[in-house]
Amino acid sequence: MNSIYFTEEHQAFRESLKGFLQKEVVPHIEKWEKTGTIERFIWEKFGEMGYFGIAYPEAYGGLGLDLFYTVIFLEELQKIKSSGFAAAMWANAYLAMTHLNAEGDERIKQDYLVPSIAGKKIGALCISEPFGGSDVAGMRTNAVKKGDNYVINGSKTFITNGIYADYYIVAAKTNPELGNKGISIFLMDTGLKGISASKLDKLGWRASDTAEIAFDNVEIPAENLMGEEGKGFPYIMQHFALERLIMAINAHARGEYAIDYTIEYMSQREAFGKKISKFQALRHTLVEHATDVEHCKIFNYAAVARLDKGEYVVKEATMAKLKSTKVADETIYSCLQMLGGYGYMEEYPLARLFRDSRLGPIGGGTSEILKEILGKMIIDNQNYEPAVK
Repeated sequence: MNSIYFTEEHQAFRESLKGFLQKEVVPHIEKWEKTGTIERFIWEKFGEMGYFGIAYPEAYGGLGLDLFYTVIFLEELQKIKSSGFAAAMWANAYLAMTHLNAEGDERIKQDYLVPSIAGKKIGALCISEPFGGSDVAGMRTNAVKKGDNYVINGSKTFITNGIYADYYIVAAKTNPELGNKGISIFLMDTGLKGISASKLDKLGWRASDTAEIAFDNVEIPAENLMGEEGKGFPYIMQHFALERLIMAINAHARGEYAIDYTIEYMSQREAFGKKISKFQALRHTLVEHATDVEHCKIFNYAAVARLDKGEYVVKEATMAKLKSTKVADETIYSCLQMLGGYGYMEEYPLARLFRDSRLGPIGGGTSEILKEILGKMIIDNQNYEPAVK
């Protein structure tokens, strides 16, 4: 199946990335998990290797590669025992930077996208709010035009890289009376007066920083409006297919990692005079999960192939995230159980993986919201078209 989507060049890239992660990242993972801080040097190393520029135009220092290089990047990041570290990297590259590339003008691309690709600047996408959650249209943060500036007030929460970031991509209402048609997107430097960010204490993703951010009369230049005023909601929706596929790929990759680790453990662990890999109950449970993960992976790859051709795969991406995150949670739960007491120990990877995986059905749109979206498409025959063509 892999040969359908992956060339020899893809496989060479995977091997190179594996080597880089083992040499440059893995030795620091335990420290970053304990301190909750990813040191700045690694961002620059990722930039030097071109990993932040995989999907971006060569004109801005990117590599302009197809989406299956992104798939490889995401999959291998899930297999180094820290979904938090992985989240910090892909949230920068595929949430904040996606908006820079899609809606930023030439000045913004030169001043922010170029250094972001180089690993010199870190970005965060600020959409979710304390009272909104998955309800993007219900946001309360507002931006009021005053002369040559916008003044922004409000708050955001659950923002990955909210502490590390050099800039925020902020969604705010410029015309609150218009509902989702009154949302705009802004670029904001994090050092501006009136911004305060506090780190949230999370169950998992310990290496990443997740912040709650408050904006108190923050003034930004009017030229930092990205795209057209009032088009923020369509811009956000436009990128949801990619975001959901990213989270689906992350899910099948961590499920695969859990299975591989558990098979290795079972082949070494003995009970009642034989390897536990020979016990039928464990074998049958594991192959059920392996089958589910493989189904998700094949579906996810097919959706990526269509997205890479320019098709609008919002339904398939939503299905992918919904199913893959559920399967990953169920798989990791069972794999932890197969390790017995050791699965509950922090020195074994399943304990961390169990906590990290739980965010899958929550972040990027909860499973409940995704079911409602799919219900409208499947049952009510509602068609969604690309918001920006």
